[in-house]
Amino acid sequence: MLSPEGELQISFGYQCSSKRSIPCEVAKGYNILPEVIHRTSSFSCLSGAALSANATLANTNICNGVIGEEILPTWDSPNSFRKVPSSPSLSRLDILSSSLHSNLSNLSCSPSPPSEMLDYDSCTLKPMSAPSKSEGFLNAMEVQAAGGAAGEDRVQAVCSEENGWLFCAVYDGFNGRDAADFLAGTLYDTIVSNFNILYWESEPDSIKASNDVGLGGSCKLDDNLIVHEEQSLSKLEGNNNSYHGCLAKSNLSAKVGVPYKSFSDGVLDSLERSLSQVENDFLYMVEQEMGERPDLVSIGSCVLLVLLHGNDLYTLNLGDSKAVLATRNTRGKLQAIQLTESHTVENDIERARLLADHPDDPKVIIGGKVKGKLKVTRALGVGYLKKKCLNDALMGILRVRDLTSPPYISSQPSMNVHEISNSDQFVIVGSDGLFDFFSNDEAVELVESYILSNPFGDPAKFLIEQLLARAANSAGFSMEELMNVPAGRRRRYHDDVTVIVIILGMNHRTSKASTFI
Repeated sequence: MLSPEGELQISFGYQCSSKRSIPCEVAKGYNILPEVIHRTSSFSCLSGAALSANATLANTNICNGVIGEEILPTWDSPNSFRKVPSSPSLSRLDILSSSLHSNLSNLSCSPSPPSEMLDYDSCTLKPMSAPSKSEGFLNAMEVQAAGGAAGEDRVQAVCSEENGWLFCAVYDGFNGRDAADFLAGTLYDTIVSNFNILYWESEPDSIKASNDVGLGGSCKLDDNLIVHEEQSLSKLEGNNNSYHGCLAKSNLSAKVGVPYKSFSDGVLDSLERSLSQVENDFLYMVEQEMGERPDLVSIGSCVLLVLLHGNDLYTLNLGDSKAVLATRNTRGKLQAIQLTESHTVENDIERARLLADHPDDPKVIIGGKVKGKLKVTRALGVGYLKKKCLNDALMGILRVRDLTSPPYISSQPSMNVHEISNSDQFVIVGSDGLFDFFSNDEAVELVESYILSNPFGDPAKFLIEQLLARAANSAGFSMEELMNVPAGRRRRYHDDVTVIVIILGMNHRTSKASTFI
Protein backbone atom coordinates (compact mmCIF):
# COMPACT_ATOMS: atom_id res chain seq x y z
CA MET A 1 0.00 0.00 0.00
CA LEU A 2 1.06 3.57 -0.55
CA SER A 3 2.74 5.38 2.32
CA PRO A 4 0.98 8.53 3.66
CA GLU A 5 2.91 10.59 1.14
CA GLY A 6 3.57 7.69 -1.22
CA GLU A 7 3.79 8.38 -4.92
CA LEU A 8 0.59 10.41 -5.01
CA GLN A 9 1.00 13.82 -6.57
CA ILE A 10 -2.28 14.94 -4.97
CA SER A 11 -3.94 13.85 -1.74
CA PHE A 12 -6.33 16.14 0.12
CA GLY A 13 -9.41 15.99 2.32
CA TYR A 14 -12.14 18.24 3.67
CA GLN A 15 -14.67 17.76 6.46
CA CYS A 16 -17.58 20.07 7.12
CA SER A 17 -17.30 21.80 10.45
CA SER A 18 -18.68 19.65 13.28
CA LYS A 19 -20.28 22.69 14.90
CA ARG A 20 -22.63 22.87 11.91
CA SER A 21 -23.70 19.26 12.27
CA ILE A 22 -27.34 18.24 12.46
CA PRO A 23 -28.32 15.05 14.30
CA CYS A 24 -29.51 12.39 11.91
CA GLU A 25 -30.88 8.91 12.15
CA VAL A 26 -29.69 5.87 10.26
CA ALA A 27 -32.56 4.25 8.44
CA LYS A 28 -33.63 0.82 9.63
CA GLY A 29 -31.70 -1.91 7.89
CA TYR A 30 -29.07 0.51 6.54
CA ASN A 31 -25.72 -0.19 8.12
CA ILE A 32 -23.47 2.26 6.29
CA LEU A 33 -24.08 5.90 5.50
CA PRO A 34 -26.87 7.94 7.14
CA GLU A 35 -29.60 9.56 5.13
CA VAL A 36 -29.12 12.96 3.62
CA ILE A 37 -30.30 15.86 5.76
CA HIS A 38 -31.54 18.81 3.71
CA ARG A 39 -29.40 21.72 4.81
CA THR A 40 -27.24 24.49 3.43
CA SER A 41 -24.62 22.03 2.26
CA SER A 42 -25.57 18.50 1.23
CA PHE A 43 -22.12 16.98 1.68
CA SER A 44 -20.26 16.13 4.85
CA CYS A 45 -16.74 15.56 3.55
CA LEU A 46 -14.65 14.68 0.53
CA SER A 47 -11.25 13.26 -0.32
CA GLY A 48 -9.23 13.63 -3.49
CA ALA A 49 -6.16 11.85 -4.83
CA ALA A 50 -4.25 11.70 -8.10
CA LEU A 51 -1.37 9.64 -9.47
CA SER A 52 0.62 10.32 -12.62
CA ALA A 53 1.73 7.88 -15.29
CA ASN A 54 2.74 10.36 -17.99
CA ALA A 55 5.95 12.37 -17.89
CA THR A 56 4.88 16.01 -18.30
CA LEU A 57 6.61 19.33 -17.84
CA ALA A 58 5.55 21.00 -14.59
CA ASN A 59 4.79 24.46 -15.98
CA THR A 60 4.17 25.31 -19.59
CA ASN A 61 4.80 28.70 -21.12
CA ILE A 62 1.40 29.36 -22.69
CA CYS A 63 0.04 32.89 -22.38
CA ASN A 64 3.52 34.33 -21.82
CA GLY A 65 3.91 32.10 -18.79
CA VAL A 66 1.12 33.84 -16.90
CA ILE A 67 -0.97 30.66 -16.52
CA GLY A 68 1.86 28.57 -15.07
CA GLU A 69 3.76 31.22 -13.14
CA GLU A 70 1.09 33.58 -11.78
CA ILE A 71 -2.41 32.11 -11.94
CA LEU A 72 -2.05 28.40 -11.14
CA PRO A 73 0.12 28.97 -8.03
CA THR A 74 -2.78 30.95 -6.52
CA TRP A 75 -4.98 27.84 -6.84
CA ASP A 76 -2.69 24.85 -6.42
CA SER A 77 -2.63 23.17 -3.02
CA PRO A 78 -2.12 19.44 -3.68
CA ASN A 79 -2.00 18.19 -0.09
CA SER A 80 -4.51 20.30 1.82
CA PHE A 81 -7.31 22.79 1.51
CA ARG A 82 -6.32 26.40 2.11
CA LYS A 83 -8.14 29.70 2.19
CA VAL A 84 -8.00 31.82 -0.96
CA PRO A 85 -9.78 35.12 -1.68
CA SER A 86 -12.78 34.70 -3.93
CA SER A 87 -12.75 38.29 -5.15
CA PRO A 88 -9.22 39.73 -5.32
CA SER A 89 -8.80 43.37 -6.27
CA LEU A 90 -7.15 42.29 -9.51
CA SER A 91 -8.73 39.05 -10.63
CA ARG A 92 -6.82 36.23 -12.29
CA LEU A 93 -8.64 36.89 -15.54
CA ASP A 94 -7.62 40.55 -15.45
CA ILE A 95 -3.99 39.49 -15.01
CA LEU A 96 -4.22 37.17 -18.01
CA SER A 97 -5.99 39.77 -20.17
CA SER A 98 -3.43 42.45 -19.34
CA SER A 99 -0.58 40.11 -20.18
CA LEU A 100 -1.91 38.98 -23.53
CA HIS A 101 -3.36 42.32 -24.72
CA SER A 102 -5.93 40.23 -26.52
CA ASN A 103 -9.66 40.14 -27.01
CA LEU A 104 -10.22 36.93 -25.13
CA SER A 105 -13.98 36.73 -24.85
CA ASN A 106 -14.35 35.73 -21.22
CA LEU A 107 -12.02 38.52 -20.12
CA SER A 108 -13.51 41.42 -22.00
CA CYS A 109 -17.08 41.03 -23.18
CA SER A 110 -20.43 39.39 -22.73
CA PRO A 111 -20.55 35.64 -23.37
CA SER A 112 -20.70 34.44 -26.94
CA PRO A 113 -23.13 31.71 -27.97
CA PRO A 114 -21.62 28.31 -28.79
CA SER A 115 -22.19 28.81 -32.53
CA GLU A 116 -19.64 31.62 -32.53
CA MET A 117 -16.96 29.85 -30.58
CA LEU A 118 -14.58 29.30 -33.48
CA ASP A 119 -14.86 32.75 -35.05
CA TYR A 120 -12.67 34.70 -32.60
CA ASP A 121 -14.21 38.02 -33.71
CA SER A 122 -17.48 37.92 -31.87
CA CYS A 123 -16.50 40.65 -29.40
CA THR A 124 -14.30 43.67 -28.97
CA LEU A 125 -12.37 44.97 -26.02
CA LYS A 126 -14.58 46.61 -23.44
CA PRO A 127 -14.77 46.52 -19.65
CA MET A 128 -17.29 44.24 -18.02
CA SER A 129 -19.20 45.84 -15.19
CA ALA A 130 -20.73 42.82 -13.49
CA PRO A 131 -21.73 42.86 -9.84
CA SER A 132 -19.21 42.00 -7.17
CA LYS A 133 -18.71 38.32 -6.46
CA SER A 134 -20.24 38.75 -3.05
CA GLU A 135 -23.58 39.42 -4.76
CA GLY A 136 -23.61 36.52 -7.18
CA PHE A 137 -24.50 32.83 -7.12
CA LEU A 138 -21.17 31.59 -5.74
CA ASN A 139 -21.26 34.34 -3.15
CA ALA A 140 -18.29 34.06 -0.80
CA MET A 141 -15.57 36.51 0.09
CA GLU A 142 -13.23 33.62 0.89
CA VAL A 143 -13.22 29.99 -0.23
CA GLN A 144 -11.33 26.81 0.57
CA ALA A 145 -9.39 25.39 -2.37
CA ALA A 146 -7.24 22.33 -3.08
CA GLY A 147 -5.86 20.64 -6.17
CA GLY A 148 -2.95 20.41 -8.54
CA ALA A 149 -1.50 18.38 -11.39
CA ALA A 150 -0.65 14.72 -11.83
CA GLY A 151 0.85 13.97 -15.23
CA GLU A 152 -1.54 15.41 -17.80
CA ASP A 153 -4.45 15.48 -15.34
CA ARG A 154 -5.49 18.49 -13.29
CA VAL A 155 -7.94 18.53 -10.40
CA GLN A 156 -9.60 21.39 -8.50
CA ALA A 157 -11.90 21.47 -5.48
CA VAL A 158 -13.33 24.78 -4.25
CA CYS A 159 -15.71 24.96 -1.30
CA SER A 160 -17.75 27.54 0.59
CA GLU A 161 -19.37 25.56 3.36
CA GLU A 162 -21.01 28.66 4.81
CA ASN A 163 -22.79 29.39 1.54
CA GLY A 164 -23.61 25.78 0.83
CA TRP A 165 -21.70 24.96 -2.35
CA LEU A 166 -18.87 22.75 -3.56
CA PHE A 167 -17.17 22.94 -6.97
CA CYS A 168 -15.03 20.05 -8.23
CA ALA A 169 -13.29 19.77 -11.59
CA VAL A 170 -11.23 17.08 -13.30
CA TYR A 171 -9.36 18.10 -16.44
CA ASP A 172 -7.90 15.06 -18.19
CA GLY A 173 -5.39 16.46 -20.67
CA PHE A 174 -3.91 14.61 -23.63
CA ASN A 175 -0.92 15.19 -25.92
CA GLY A 176 0.34 17.59 -23.24
CA ARG A 177 -1.04 19.45 -20.25
CA ASP A 178 -1.46 22.94 -21.71
CA ALA A 179 -5.24 22.65 -22.20
CA ALA A 180 -5.74 21.25 -18.69
CA ASP A 181 -3.57 24.06 -17.28
CA PHE A 182 -5.58 26.65 -19.21
CA LEU A 183 -8.83 25.23 -17.86
CA ALA A 184 -7.53 25.19 -14.30
CA GLY A 185 -6.40 28.78 -14.62
CA THR A 186 -9.52 30.27 -16.19
CA LEU A 187 -12.69 28.17 -16.07
CA TYR A 188 -13.66 28.61 -12.41
CA ASP A 189 -13.32 32.40 -12.55
CA THR A 190 -15.25 32.45 -15.82
CA ILE A 191 -18.06 30.47 -14.21
CA VAL A 192 -18.17 32.91 -11.28
CA SER A 193 -18.40 35.84 -13.72
CA ASN A 194 -21.23 34.21 -15.65
CA PHE A 195 -23.10 33.40 -12.45
CA ASN A 196 -22.79 37.07 -11.52
CA ILE A 197 -24.36 37.98 -14.86
CA LEU A 198 -27.10 35.41 -14.26
CA TYR A 199 -27.81 37.05 -10.90
CA TRP A 200 -27.50 40.58 -12.24
CA GLU A 201 -29.70 40.27 -15.32
CA SER A 202 -32.36 37.93 -13.95
CA GLU A 203 -35.81 39.13 -13.10
CA PRO A 204 -36.41 40.01 -9.44
CA ASP A 205 -38.21 36.73 -8.76
CA SER A 206 -35.24 34.80 -10.12
CA ILE A 207 -32.82 36.85 -8.02
CA LYS A 208 -34.85 36.11 -4.93
CA ALA A 209 -34.85 32.42 -5.79
CA SER A 210 -31.07 32.40 -6.15
CA ASN A 211 -30.69 34.24 -2.85
CA ASP A 212 -32.92 31.73 -1.11
CA VAL A 213 -30.83 28.85 -2.41
CA GLY A 214 -27.53 30.52 -1.57
CA LEU A 215 -28.70 31.11 1.99
CA GLY A 216 -29.64 27.53 2.60
CA GLY A 217 -32.99 26.94 0.89
CA SER A 218 -33.46 24.44 -1.87
CA CYS A 219 -34.36 25.43 -5.40
CA LYS A 220 -37.51 23.69 -6.53
CA LEU A 221 -37.12 21.97 -9.88
CA ASP A 222 -39.73 21.37 -12.50
CA ASP A 223 -41.86 18.32 -11.84
CA ASN A 224 -41.25 16.92 -15.29
CA LEU A 225 -38.21 14.77 -15.94
CA ILE A 226 -36.36 16.22 -18.91
CA VAL A 227 -33.93 13.73 -20.38
CA HIS A 228 -30.81 14.29 -22.48
CA GLU A 229 -31.52 13.95 -26.17
CA GLU A 230 -29.21 10.92 -26.30
CA GLN A 231 -30.39 9.31 -23.07
CA SER A 232 -33.69 7.47 -23.01
CA LEU A 233 -36.04 7.45 -20.06
CA SER A 234 -36.07 3.68 -20.25
CA LYS A 235 -32.29 3.69 -19.76
CA LEU A 236 -32.66 5.66 -16.54
CA GLU A 237 -35.49 3.47 -15.35
CA GLY A 238 -33.49 0.39 -16.16
CA ASN A 239 -30.61 1.60 -14.00
CA ASN A 240 -32.73 2.60 -11.04
CA ASN A 241 -36.49 2.59 -10.81
CA SER A 242 -36.41 5.07 -7.96
CA TYR A 243 -34.23 7.54 -9.86
CA HIS A 244 -35.92 10.93 -9.99
CA GLY A 245 -35.26 14.63 -9.88
CA CYS A 246 -32.85 14.50 -12.83
CA LEU A 247 -32.99 17.44 -15.22
CA ALA A 248 -30.63 17.00 -18.15
CA LYS A 249 -29.81 19.48 -20.89
CA SER A 250 -27.72 19.11 -24.03
CA ASN A 251 -28.21 22.36 -25.90
CA LEU A 252 -29.59 25.28 -23.94
CA SER A 253 -30.67 28.20 -26.09
CA ALA A 254 -31.56 30.71 -23.38
CA LYS A 255 -29.78 34.06 -23.62
CA VAL A 256 -28.46 36.24 -20.88
CA GLY A 257 -31.20 38.61 -19.75
CA VAL A 258 -34.00 36.30 -20.89
CA PRO A 259 -36.05 34.68 -18.11
CA TYR A 260 -35.24 31.02 -17.59
CA LYS A 261 -37.78 28.26 -17.13
CA SER A 262 -36.16 27.48 -13.77
CA PHE A 263 -33.19 28.58 -11.73
CA SER A 264 -31.46 25.32 -12.66
CA ASP A 265 -31.81 26.21 -16.36
CA GLY A 266 -29.91 29.43 -15.70
CA VAL A 267 -27.15 27.60 -13.84
CA LEU A 268 -26.73 25.03 -16.62
CA ASP A 269 -26.70 27.74 -19.27
CA SER A 270 -24.05 29.67 -17.32
CA LEU A 271 -21.87 26.57 -17.06
CA GLU A 272 -22.20 25.92 -20.79
CA ARG A 273 -21.41 29.53 -21.68
CA SER A 274 -18.37 29.50 -19.43
CA LEU A 275 -16.98 26.39 -21.07
CA SER A 276 -17.66 27.82 -24.54
CA GLN A 277 -15.82 31.02 -23.67
CA VAL A 278 -12.78 29.16 -22.35
CA GLU A 279 -12.77 26.95 -25.46
CA ASN A 280 -12.85 30.05 -27.65
CA ASP A 281 -10.06 31.68 -25.67
CA PHE A 282 -7.87 28.58 -25.72
CA LEU A 283 -8.15 28.17 -29.50
CA TYR A 284 -7.46 31.88 -29.94
CA MET A 285 -4.32 31.50 -27.82
CA VAL A 286 -3.28 28.43 -29.83
CA GLU A 287 -3.61 30.32 -33.10
CA GLN A 288 -1.48 33.17 -31.71
CA GLU A 289 1.27 30.91 -30.37
CA MET A 290 1.37 27.97 -32.80
CA GLY A 291 4.20 29.57 -34.77
CA GLU A 292 6.55 28.79 -31.90
CA ARG A 293 4.59 25.80 -30.56
CA PRO A 294 2.85 23.97 -33.41
CA ASP A 295 2.20 21.06 -31.04
CA LEU A 296 -0.44 23.20 -29.28
CA VAL A 297 -2.90 22.46 -32.08
CA SER A 298 -3.03 18.77 -31.06
CA ILE A 299 -3.34 19.37 -27.30
CA GLY A 300 -6.73 19.04 -25.65
CA SER A 301 -8.51 18.02 -22.48
CA CYS A 302 -11.59 16.20 -21.31
CA VAL A 303 -13.67 18.23 -18.85
CA LEU A 304 -15.73 17.13 -15.87
CA LEU A 305 -17.37 19.67 -13.56
CA VAL A 306 -19.43 18.87 -10.47
CA LEU A 307 -21.24 21.66 -8.64
CA LEU A 308 -23.12 20.80 -5.45
CA HIS A 309 -25.32 23.74 -4.44
CA GLY A 310 -27.79 23.19 -1.66
CA ASN A 311 -29.54 19.96 -2.65
CA ASP A 312 -28.84 20.28 -6.37
CA LEU A 313 -25.96 18.31 -7.90
CA TYR A 314 -24.96 19.74 -11.31
CA THR A 315 -22.62 17.94 -13.70
CA LEU A 316 -21.06 18.98 -17.00
CA ASN A 317 -18.72 16.86 -19.07
CA LEU A 318 -16.80 16.58 -22.30
CA GLY A 319 -15.03 13.30 -22.97
CA ASP A 320 -14.80 10.13 -20.90
CA SER A 321 -14.33 11.21 -17.28
CA LYS A 322 -17.25 10.16 -15.09
CA ALA A 323 -19.35 11.19 -12.11
CA VAL A 324 -21.02 8.15 -10.52
CA LEU A 325 -23.67 8.47 -7.82
CA ALA A 326 -24.09 5.75 -5.21
CA THR A 327 -27.76 5.59 -4.24
CA ARG A 328 -30.04 3.06 -2.57
CA ASN A 329 -32.69 1.41 -4.70
CA THR A 330 -36.11 0.31 -3.47
CA ARG A 331 -34.63 -2.96 -2.18
CA GLY A 332 -32.15 -1.08 0.02
CA LYS A 333 -29.14 -2.11 -2.09
CA LEU A 334 -26.52 0.46 -3.03
CA GLN A 335 -26.56 1.09 -6.78
CA ALA A 336 -24.29 2.99 -9.19
CA ILE A 337 -25.92 5.68 -11.34
CA GLN A 338 -23.72 7.39 -13.93
CA LEU A 339 -24.55 11.09 -14.02
CA THR A 340 -22.40 11.86 -17.07
CA GLU A 341 -22.29 10.77 -20.70
CA SER A 342 -19.32 8.87 -22.20
CA HIS A 343 -18.21 10.75 -25.29
CA THR A 344 -16.18 8.08 -27.10
CA VAL A 345 -16.39 6.21 -30.39
CA GLU A 346 -17.24 3.09 -28.37
CA ASN A 347 -20.52 4.75 -27.39
CA ASP A 348 -22.95 3.74 -30.13
CA ILE A 349 -24.94 6.96 -29.78
CA GLU A 350 -21.84 9.14 -30.08
CA ARG A 351 -20.56 7.08 -32.99
CA ALA A 352 -23.86 7.45 -34.84
CA ARG A 353 -23.93 11.21 -34.18
CA LEU A 354 -20.40 11.62 -35.48
CA LEU A 355 -21.11 9.68 -38.68
CA ALA A 356 -24.35 11.58 -39.24
CA ASP A 357 -22.52 14.91 -38.86
CA HIS A 358 -20.09 13.97 -41.65
CA PRO A 359 -22.12 12.10 -44.30
CA ASP A 360 -19.68 12.95 -47.11
CA ASP A 361 -16.59 11.69 -45.31
CA PRO A 362 -16.08 7.89 -45.49
CA LYS A 363 -13.07 8.06 -43.16
CA VAL A 364 -14.52 9.70 -40.07
CA ILE A 365 -13.53 6.78 -37.83
CA ILE A 366 -10.28 5.01 -38.59
CA GLY A 367 -8.95 2.24 -36.38
CA GLY A 368 -11.50 2.99 -33.68
CA LYS A 369 -10.50 6.66 -33.44
CA VAL A 370 -11.83 9.94 -34.82
CA LYS A 371 -9.82 10.49 -38.03
CA GLY A 372 -7.45 7.86 -36.66
CA LYS A 373 -6.31 10.20 -33.88
CA LEU A 374 -8.60 10.35 -30.87
CA LYS A 375 -10.98 8.01 -29.05
CA VAL A 376 -13.03 10.76 -27.42
CA THR A 377 -15.60 12.53 -29.58
CA ARG A 378 -15.91 15.69 -27.47
CA ALA A 379 -13.13 17.68 -25.83
CA LEU A 380 -11.77 21.15 -25.25
CA GLY A 381 -8.95 22.20 -27.57
CA VAL A 382 -7.51 19.67 -30.04
CA GLY A 383 -7.79 22.42 -32.64
CA TYR A 384 -6.34 20.45 -35.57
CA LEU A 385 -9.52 18.36 -35.61
CA LYS A 386 -11.70 21.47 -35.47
CA LYS A 387 -10.15 23.96 -37.91
CA LYS A 388 -8.31 23.38 -41.16
CA CYS A 389 -5.84 26.21 -40.54
CA LEU A 390 -4.77 24.60 -37.28
CA ASN A 391 -4.38 21.20 -38.93
CA ASP A 392 -2.21 22.81 -41.60
CA ALA A 393 0.24 23.88 -38.87
CA LEU A 394 1.23 20.23 -38.41
CA MET A 395 3.59 18.38 -40.70
CA GLY A 396 4.19 14.77 -41.63
CA ILE A 397 2.29 11.96 -39.96
CA LEU A 398 0.84 14.28 -37.31
CA ARG A 399 -1.21 16.14 -39.88
CA VAL A 400 -4.69 14.79 -40.62
CA ARG A 401 -5.23 14.03 -44.27
CA ASP A 402 -8.66 14.53 -45.80
CA LEU A 403 -9.99 16.91 -43.17
CA THR A 404 -13.16 17.13 -45.23
CA SER A 405 -15.71 18.72 -42.93
CA PRO A 406 -14.32 19.99 -39.62
CA PRO A 407 -14.96 20.22 -36.74
CA TYR A 408 -14.75 16.50 -35.98
CA ILE A 409 -14.44 16.92 -32.22
CA SER A 410 -17.37 18.63 -30.50
CA SER A 411 -17.15 21.07 -27.60
CA GLN A 412 -20.87 20.74 -26.82
CA PRO A 413 -21.09 19.38 -23.26
CA SER A 414 -23.56 17.01 -21.70
CA MET A 415 -25.17 18.55 -18.61
CA ASN A 416 -27.38 17.31 -15.85
CA VAL A 417 -28.79 18.36 -12.49
CA HIS A 418 -29.84 15.81 -9.91
CA GLU A 419 -31.76 16.71 -6.77
CA ILE A 420 -30.12 14.99 -3.80
CA SER A 421 -32.48 12.56 -2.10
CA ASN A 422 -32.43 10.59 1.14
CA SER A 423 -31.24 7.57 -0.83
CA ASP A 424 -28.07 9.18 -2.17
CA GLN A 425 -24.88 8.26 -0.31
CA PHE A 426 -21.75 9.44 -2.16
CA VAL A 427 -20.41 10.52 -5.55
CA ILE A 428 -17.25 9.24 -7.23
CA VAL A 429 -15.68 11.75 -9.62
CA GLY A 430 -12.85 10.35 -11.71
CA SER A 431 -10.83 10.53 -14.88
CA ASP A 432 -11.02 7.63 -17.30
CA GLY A 433 -7.82 6.20 -15.80
CA LEU A 434 -9.93 4.98 -12.88
CA PHE A 435 -12.64 3.43 -15.03
CA ASP A 436 -10.10 1.65 -17.25
CA PHE A 437 -9.84 -0.82 -14.34
CA PHE A 438 -13.18 -0.60 -12.54
CA SER A 439 -16.78 -0.61 -13.66
CA ASN A 440 -19.15 1.86 -12.04
CA ASP A 441 -20.57 -0.87 -9.82
CA GLU A 442 -17.11 -2.08 -8.77
CA ALA A 443 -16.00 1.43 -7.82
CA VAL A 444 -19.12 1.97 -5.72
CA GLU A 445 -18.74 -1.42 -4.02
CA LEU A 446 -15.11 -0.68 -3.17
CA VAL A 447 -15.92 2.69 -1.62
CA GLU A 448 -18.87 1.24 0.31
CA SER A 449 -16.82 -1.61 1.79
CA TYR A 450 -13.94 0.71 2.62
CA ILE A 451 -16.14 3.21 4.44
CA LEU A 452 -17.67 0.39 6.48
CA SER A 453 -14.30 -0.85 7.72
CA ASN A 454 -12.44 2.51 7.75
CA PRO A 455 -14.83 5.24 8.91
CA PHE A 456 -11.98 7.76 9.15
CA GLY A 457 -9.99 6.60 6.15
CA ASP A 458 -9.39 8.03 2.68
CA PRO A 459 -11.60 6.40 0.02
CA ALA A 460 -10.03 8.29 -2.91
CA LYS A 461 -6.56 7.09 -2.01
CA PHE A 462 -7.94 3.59 -1.42
CA LEU A 463 -9.38 3.46 -4.94
CA ILE A 464 -6.00 4.38 -6.41
CA GLU A 465 -4.29 1.72 -4.30
CA GLN A 466 -6.76 -0.88 -5.56
CA LEU A 467 -6.17 0.28 -9.14
CA LEU A 468 -2.41 -0.07 -8.75
CA ALA A 469 -2.82 -3.56 -7.33
CA ARG A 470 -4.94 -4.56 -10.31
CA ALA A 471 -2.53 -2.89 -12.80
CA ALA A 472 0.46 -4.59 -11.20
CA ASN A 473 -1.26 -7.98 -11.31
CA SER A 474 -2.12 -7.50 -14.99
CA ALA A 475 1.50 -6.65 -15.78
CA GLY A 476 2.93 -9.50 -13.69
CA PHE A 477 4.56 -7.04 -11.27
CA SER A 478 4.42 -6.51 -7.57
CA MET A 479 3.04 -3.15 -6.40
CA GLU A 480 6.57 -2.05 -5.53
CA GLU A 481 7.92 -3.03 -8.93
CA LEU A 482 5.16 -1.11 -10.70
CA MET A 483 5.71 2.01 -8.60
CA ASN A 484 9.42 1.87 -9.44
CA VAL A 485 8.66 2.15 -13.16
CA PRO A 486 9.39 5.81 -14.03
CA ALA A 487 6.68 8.16 -15.24
CA GLY A 488 6.32 7.93 -18.99
CA ARG A 489 7.16 4.24 -19.14
CA ARG A 490 4.49 3.50 -16.54
CA ARG A 491 1.87 4.75 -19.01
CA ARG A 492 2.11 1.27 -20.59
CA TYR A 493 0.43 -0.14 -17.48
CA HIS A 494 -2.03 2.55 -16.37
CA ASP A 495 -3.10 6.09 -17.24
CA ASP A 496 -2.93 9.20 -15.08
CA VAL A 497 -5.61 8.70 -12.42
CA THR A 498 -7.62 11.37 -10.60
CA VAL A 499 -10.35 10.57 -8.05
CA ILE A 500 -12.59 12.63 -5.79
CA VAL A 501 -15.07 10.95 -3.44
CA ILE A 502 -17.81 13.23 -2.07
CA ILE A 503 -19.68 11.86 0.94
CA LEU A 504 -23.24 13.15 0.96
CA GLY A 505 -25.33 13.78 4.05
CA MET A 506 -24.18 14.46 7.60
CA ASN A 507 -21.93 11.49 8.38
CA HIS A 508 -18.90 13.29 9.84
CA ARG A 509 -15.94 11.24 8.74
CA THR A 510 -12.91 12.54 6.94
CA SER A 511 -9.76 11.72 5.04
CA LYS A 512 -6.49 11.19 6.92
CA ALA A 513 -4.65 12.60 3.93
CA SER A 514 -5.30 16.16 5.00
CA THR A 515 -8.20 17.97 6.50
CA PHE A 516 -9.41 21.52 6.85
CA ILE A 517 -11.86 21.98 9.72
